[in-house]
Amino acid sequence: MKKKAGNNKITKVPLSRLLISESERGADMFYATGFRAPDDFIYLEHHGKKIILLSDLELDRGRREGRVDEVMSWSHLAKEVASELKKEPSDTQVIAAFLKKQHVFHVIVPSVFSLSLARSLEESGITLETKEGLFFAQRAIKTSEEIKTLERSMHITEVGMARAMEILKQTKIGKEHQLLWHRKPLSSERLREEIEVTLYRAGGIPQGDSIIAGGLQACDPHERGHGILYAHQMIIIDLFPRAAKSGYYGDLTRTIVRGKATQGQQHLWSTCLKGQEMALKQIKPKVSGQKIHHSVEQFFARQGYPKEQKEGRWSGFFHGTGHGLGLELHEEPRFGKAILKTGHVFTIEPGLYIPGLGGVRHEDVITVIPTGYQLLSKFPKRLEL
Repeated sequence: MKKKAGNNKITKVPLSRLLISESERGADMFYATGFRAPDDFIYLEHHGKKIILLSDLELDRGRREGRVDEVMSWSHLAKEVASELKKEPSDTQVIAAFLKKQHVFHVIVPSVFSLSLARSLEESGITLETKEGLFFAQRAIKTSEEIKTLERSMHITEVGMARAMEILKQTKIGKEHQLLWHRKPLSSERLREEIEVTLYRAGGIPQGDSIIAGGLQACDPHERGHGILYAHQMIIIDLFPRAAKSGYYGDLTRTIVRGKATQGQQHLWSTCLKGQEMALKQIKPKVSGQKIHHSVEQFFARQGYPKEQKEGRWSGFFHGTGHGLGLELHEEPRFGKAILKTGHVFTIEPGLYIPGLGGVRHEDVITVIPTGYQLLSKFPKRLEL
């Protein structure tokens, strides 16, 4: 705390922010710097100034690409510290020297910050304070430019989904209802490979675990899917690539039957769709995500699909209605705990999973706007191919 001169008011001095992370997967580091690197580097935000400390390997590129105010050399600083200590310094000693050089002795760090490194820095005279939730609260509210970026990520995702539908439509129905593509049985693995090659060519980075789950496999929401795909069964296709250029994720799920759906499958599919439409109609600022989720749960129960356990397996709707989306596939805010605000981006993806019948999930991406929501995904829904 710092006392303001001339009066008795006390003002809080904003704490400096410290990040030590790579930025290929480290969303906070990429958000803060705009610089993508596979190895850990140092970021300090102090009195509004952004500084990064880089190895010689990344120094020149960091100066070109980093959206920061200053780029410093790790090796240069390490030499200074070595000269003072008369020996080769540890990484912690270099980091501590970097902070002290900026007159920083108290920093805020993410809750996932390394415990051993935190202890070492504190032994070097640096006080650390952790921040729960989003390290940069502003990440929860997407700017208009970020919305456009997410639309581009969704376009990449939809290119992959279109390829999935194209292949399934080309299949023939063979013996025992196996789906045949180019005269060979079509497996989840083969379809996944074709989709992910398409995503890569469209500018995405496939995560390698796209969900292609048919029949009873589709009753487990995170089952990737394996083995031969069959006609007249519901197949859940859930794609979530990361755009190579921007780092933002897309996420899209469709459920399809190649062949003829039974009456039970039709009812399950259409009920799930009505649940998604019910959720979408309620999207607007100041509404509780939990309230929306409960309304969908209750609707499904009234339609004969309550959430329950049968013979040790869950049945009905037993996951969240959606999740935040951006530089992380699942990021804050959590839909079920959020009071919706303009600029939030969520997936809306209710699902129904009935052992013995199959699974259905409809997933689209929206952003909350003052009058309701804007749909960022455009891919059509159909039950039968």
